[in-house]
Amino acid sequence: MNRNKEFLETNYSQGITVEALCRFHFILKIKIRNSIFYLTRNRFGQFRPLQRKGKSETSMQSIKEFFFFKFIVLFFLAFSTLIVKAQSSVIIDPPEYIKSIVLRSQQTNNYTPIIKLGQRFTLEFDDLNANQEQYTYKIVHYDYDWQSSGLINTEYINGYDSDWIRDFEDSFNTIQAYTYYRLQIPNDNTRIKLSGNYVITILNEDDEVVFARPFIMYQSKVTVGISVRRSRDIATLNSKQNVQFTVNHPNLLINNPAQEIKIALYQNNDWNTIIKDIKPQFYRGTQLLYKYVDKISYWAGNEFLFFDTKQIRNATNNIAKVELNDTFDTYLYLDEERLHRTYTNYPDINGNFVIRSIDVEETTTEGDYTWVHFALESFENIGKDDIYIYGNFNGWQLNEENKMTYNETFKRYTGKLLLKQGFYNYLYVTATKDGVINNHAIEGSFFQTENDYSVIVYYKPIGSRYDQVIGYNSANSENLRN
Repeated sequence: MNRNKEFLETNYSQGITVEALCRFHFILKIKIRNSIFYLTRNRFGQFRPLQRKGKSETSMQSIKEFFFFKFIVLFFLAFSTLIVKAQSSVIIDPPEYIKSIVLRSQQTNNYTPIIKLGQRFTLEFDDLNANQEQYTYKIVHYDYDWQSSGLINTEYINGYDSDWIRDFEDSFNTIQAYTYYRLQIPNDNTRIKLSGNYVITILNEDDEVVFARPFIMYQSKVTVGISVRRSRDIATLNSKQNVQFTVNHPNLLINNPAQEIKIALYQNNDWNTIIKDIKPQFYRGTQLLYKYVDKISYWAGNEFLFFDTKQIRNATNNIAKVELNDTFDTYLYLDEERLHRTYTNYPDINGNFVIRSIDVEETTTEGDYTWVHFALESFENIGKDDIYIYGNFNGWQLNEENKMTYNETFKRYTGKLLLKQGFYNYLYVTATKDGVINNHAIEGSFFQTENDYSVIVYYKPIGSRYDQVIGYNSANSENLRN
């Protein structure tokens, strides 16, 4: 048992894996079947026989160890399954009265919550109750798998990890009343000092969670070169895009890249598109090469649809009509499935949105809200999968609010969203009951589609207690390399 305890301690300190546990589980089976020789695993991962033992003594010891480690293996297998779903679980959807959540860098045309350490970012949202509720924020550091890193707040923040949101203001001259809130980080009370994954949670006066959003802070200790290519698989040649990249670390000594370096890859900065746990394919000096032919590939999808309500009283591009009832109602033109249509190129902002209006001076407090009515033509109910209006307007989430319903009379799916004036991108996606999203079942997928791809490099050297983010870069598929 001492040797087995040593095995667990050694592997745990190095980040024990399910594969390692399964290998050890297999060793213990051998021990039971063959009680003549006692097999063990040395520090280099090699198997070696120890001294010969009595059959009965070894058998009883092996049986006890077998059942003990079987329990350990099953526990870690169950735990690893939870980690797969961890990232989506950190996002907490807001109640119906919280709208227009924006979390992004203050850099121009940057819509992503991926921020360089030290740069300022902003969280904004509206409260339609309009009663100047007192909200607080709390920031927590997370690891690569979006589990709490276990660091205490003074290790990753200078100042307070939790404080009041003091910048808020009531709307002015709008039909839909609301209170606008804004938080900027860093500020006088809070300054983040470590890179990594983070979650910011907003709480009300009763310390109840209102909503939560993830963001990533990075440092440029390595550089990342990315190229986007057309798929080389004949079956998906016209519908997928392949991403290849290189991590350059001339000024950083990495002892064991396969274990210390981790990668996360996103399409259009959509949290649901993450590809992770990718090992370097090749090593070349101070370069880690990820040149897989089709291992890192995405359905290219189609260009995002759009509408613009900056002139809320007028029908503009893609808006059929506008009505004024208790609030504004904006009706979009009927959309059609694009699955079997040819690809058409037109500019978009890859699922993002921009709050704006040309009728007022300050959109944050003078922009109004409108019910936007969506309609998707479909001559039959697709049945088993649900259809959603999809985009960053709600943090790429699937919920009852953006779920569509089928109208048998008019042969179409319909849905509506209460949105603030602005320019919005959206798509129609299908999702299974388990939440598996398909972005091409309705919209089609074409290799020419313009997409953004982001690569984030994590680093956790042996003995470190947290995952650093040491590199970040993005590339666009507008100019494919092949």
